[in-house]
Amino acid sequence: MKNCIIVTGGAGFIGSNFVLDWLAQSEDPVINLDKLSYAGNLENLASLQGDPRHVFVQGDIGDRALVDGLLAQHQPRAIVNFAAESHVDRSIHGPEAFVQNNIVGTFHLLEAVRAYWSGLEAPAKQAFRFLHVSTDEVYGSLGKEEPAFTEQHAHEPNSPYSASKAASDHLVRAWHHTYGLPVLTTNCSNNYGPYHFPEKLIPLVIVNALAGKPLPVYGDGQQIRDWLYVRDHCSAIRRVLEAGRLGETYNIGGWNEQANLTIVRMICGLLDQFQPRADGKPYQDQIAFVTDRPGHDRRYAIDARKIERELGWKPAETFDSGIAKTVQWYLTHQDWVAHVQSGAYRDWLSTQYGATSPAVLVTGAP
Repeated sequence: MKNCIIVTGGAGFIGSNFVLDWLAQSEDPVINLDKLSYAGNLENLASLQGDPRHVFVQGDIGDRALVDGLLAQHQPRAIVNFAAESHVDRSIHGPEAFVQNNIVGTFHLLEAVRAYWSGLEAPAKQAFRFLHVSTDEVYGSLGKEEPAFTEQHAHEPNSPYSASKAASDHLVRAWHHTYGLPVLTTNCSNNYGPYHFPEKLIPLVIVNALAGKPLPVYGDGQQIRDWLYVRDHCSAIRRVLEAGRLGETYNIGGWNEQANLTIVRMICGLLDQFQPRADGKPYQDQIAFVTDRPGHDRRYAIDARKIERELGWKPAETFDSGIAKTVQWYLTHQDWVAHVQSGAYRDWLSTQYGATSPAVLVTGAP
């Protein structure tokens, strides 16, 4: 397909938003490769049904024969790699899947792409890009007064998830410096917005609040994250793909540091405004504090000045505007929420938190 790109993990939260955003602004086709694990959801892409610019392929980035075949058939000009296991609590309970998917899977993808890129004619070879999407969690945790993460910050991961992503970042860097593969890496802060799987903080607060369930908050609720509206993230990735310097890393953040408890209270306030409780009581009455999770990083913050300085990108949404849009989206898409909360998802919550425990708010992975 002429001028196509391959997006891996394109049925997940950020990946599906990127695919929708890309096709809303470009005629260049997308080959969407996703293995459809628990967080992959084709309902996110329902609006593209019948669109010839979107070709979905169910499969794993670690399946070398499949990836080789897709590269040979479609001759993409770029790969955008979102495919990853990305839930911290899941990584604590089952780290092997994160090693296999995020490290070994990335290795196989890089090798397939290297072989394809090496065989391209000079103009196509020069224009080709491999963009690896990563997370701020690879940098570790910040103290309250420490400056935000820059691209020069050392990788100091603290969970099996972040360690596996840090390893994949290093592989991507090494394939550029050793083999010349034209790579770009982005490290983003916590994303939020439409199609976010409801095991993560913001959607889970909304879903539990509407269901009348407790809103448990880890520890004292003062863990701080930099929040990035997902469609701002998509626009940043497009800009890096278009004009980023080869071999460089670009931090993508929202300039929106917020404590978890503050976010929970903001969501409760918006729900009080948009869909008040039948009994007239505030949603904040449902907040409950629970024991913190092991190794919970205290603060993440992204310094996104490099991407603004070099590429002219900055987020369009403030946290106030983005969170209001997000709450409204979940209120008008409750069928989507019901469909993604499958039996497998309920089984996971039971395993993680106990059959009688409420779903606990999770943070960390974007």
